[in-house]
Amino acid sequence: MRSTPIAAAGLVAAALAASPSVAADAPDPANWDAVTEAARGQTVYWNAWGGSTTTNDFIAWVGARVADTYGVTLEHVKLSDTADAVSRVIAEKQAGQDSGGAIDMIWINGANFAAMKEAELLFGPFAESLPNWSVVDFEGKTVQTDFTVPVEGYESPWAMAQVVFMYDTADIAAPLGSMGAILEWAQANPGRFTYPQPPDFLGTTFLKQALIDLTDDQAVLSEAAGDNYDAVTAPLWAFLEELTPHLWRQGRAYPAAGPRQLQLMADDEIDLAISFSPGEASTAIANFQLPETVRTFVLDKGTLGNASFVAIPYNANAQAGAMVVANFLLSPEAQARAQDPSVLGYGTVLSMAKLDGEQRALFDGLDLGVATLTPAELGTVLPEPHPSWMTRIAEDWAARYGVAE
Repeated sequence: MRSTPIAAAGLVAAALAASPSVAADAPDPANWDAVTEAARGQTVYWNAWGGSTTTNDFIAWVGARVADTYGVTLEHVKLSDTADAVSRVIAEKQAGQDSGGAIDMIWINGANFAAMKEAELLFGPFAESLPNWSVVDFEGKTVQTDFTVPVEGYESPWAMAQVVFMYDTADIAAPLGSMGAILEWAQANPGRFTYPQPPDFLGTTFLKQALIDLTDDQAVLSEAAGDNYDAVTAPLWAFLEELTPHLWRQGRAYPAAGPRQLQLMADDEIDLAISFSPGEASTAIANFQLPETVRTFVLDKGTLGNASFVAIPYNANAQAGAMVVANFLLSPEAQARAQDPSVLGYGTVLSMAKLDGEQRALFDGLDLGVATLTPAELGTVLPEPHPSWMTRIAEDWAARYGVAE
């Protein structure tokens, strides 16, 4: 989630060919006492999506907690596009700035992570040496691969996401089980559905979800897009050709991001919206952002799921402080707070079986909310396609349907 696709190949080409040098005195996550000692007094500049008030508030809470406990100052650098942070690291590398970089941590996944990893722009491996990795559910959740790319300790997970569709039961009688059903409903109810404009991550997520649901052989999407691209994506473009004229404002305009979708639903302009957080509708209802009649559903064949990660650039100025923040994000305290629908409603990356009784009680006491599906109701979690598919699809969508912002 929260990672806008970029032209990964172009990004890698822009980076210098030489591998970055990592200082010999870089903090070793295996020596945690030394890490926390080095982190005290550091300021961590976390470049993260800033388009949600609830997310911004959660990051501010994290900052208060790591300041109190570890003496680390956390500054949230609010992004609208993750690629902006990646470009900054590339520019520093090209300028020979192999230490003292401006970015200490990035909320990242997908094509941005794949490009940075390939260009050797990341500090690590560190994630699996963090103390709280011991309670991560790395056996049952996709936290060791990112859009099919092996993580290998170069980013640390902190939230789980899965596509759901929010719908107003006052206007839609029952869940819609497929993209075909969504199309039929949209044709019968013109103007009542939209999705954020790509390259916003939710917009590109809708395109991916449509591609997966319309593709007979989903396994082909696990490999890089090649000569088969046109044939595999043909059903997606045919679907969009039929859908677009029936979207909100006839597809001549799109909401800029997820929060704008919520506003459209609250204003009764649309009845159906996509989300990458199973708890978002409950959170929005609790915050009086959505009517109490909103519920969620998933598609019959399953929906996309992935993890949110944080990564540390190879030249970060506060590598120790960034690892402290990453480790705190994996703590049962932070994970339970993030899962609380009144805060964020994100899924946890932790294994309940690995927690002690007091830690599990943090999760058992949560009311997940009126619109949140149970794990069983969420059904099959589908893997992300290889990042190359989304890079090309986002570019093609812009050429076909892109509108001025």
